[in-house]
Amino acid sequence: MRPSMTGLEISRRRQESIEFQSPFPSRSCFRSRSLMASAASAPSRAEVLSLFRSLLRTATKFTDYNVREYVRRRTIDGFRENWGLSDPSSIASAFADGRNQLEVAKRQVVVYSLYAPKIKNVMEIRSG
Repeated sequence: MRPSMTGLEISRRRQESIEFQSPFPSRSCFRSRSLMASAASAPSRAEVLSLFRSLLRTATKFTDYNVREYVRRRTIDGFRENWGLSDPSSIASAFADGRNQLEVAKRQVVVYSLYAPKIKNVMEIRSG
């Protein structure tokens, strides 16, 4: 039987469970043929903006303020980091990674909703 975890250990585990890569890393390895086929052509501007909005929308679904802001900040930073990509294959690779990160974030929303804190964060309490 495992001894109970302290608040710091729980906090550390929560942080580890949501750390995910930037939505647009410079390199990617493809694991399936379907991803390889989609890498052949670069996504349209509308598809990229749709992915960006989906990631931001998913970030708003986290119940914990700190996690919600972390995911939002990482999404914006990831898109800014790869704003200047011009090679179609690197754009397609970054887009595929962004889609994977969206799936991860959606799963994490469900997990975090199961363990939502009972009280609001200080940053969420509005004064008067």
